[in-house]
Amino acid sequence: MGQHQKILQVVGYQNSGKTTITRQLIADATASGLRIGSIKHHGHGGKPDAPSNKDSTLHEQAGAVVSAVEGGGALRLSIEDNSWELTKILTLYQSFALDFILIEGYKQAPYPKIVLLRSDKDAALLTLSNIHCILYWEGTTIHQQLNVPSFSLAEHAQYQPFLLQEMRNLL
Repeated sequence: MGQHQKILQVVGYQNSGKTTITRQLIADATASGLRIGSIKHHGHGGKPDAPSNKDSTLHEQAGAVVSAVEGGGALRLSIEDNSWELTKILTLYQSFALDFILIEGYKQAPYPKIVLLRSDKDAALLTLSNIHCILYWEGTTIHQQLNVPSFSLAEHAQYQPFLLQEMRNLL
């Protein structure tokens, strides 16, 4: 992976708020002038949904390994491969001159992590590597087990500037 790419993961169990936090970080980092890429792990099994009845999808269904559709400054790319490891995706992202990559999911990857805890039943997440911050739902107390910055999800005004600064510190 290129040295210019810096990475922060957002991890947690299903319905813990990963997508909400990732979207907030992308919007705020972009507003501050950073070029952000994102990768989301589709952890629900099977292929992610694609727009149906579109020409690019028809190209895929016909057997194209790579298909793209471009218009209005946007390029939608689809690539079929039997083995999409995170390292392979990150290699693909090298050509996009990004300042930062936000990864949603891939709990076992070694990159700096924001861990979302929905309840004390999520204690297994505290054994993950490279935890930089914990965001927890009201009523959760297990976040106190680690000596890392922890914020209630209700404390957006406190954790969002902290997370943006963490991103800048990783640059």
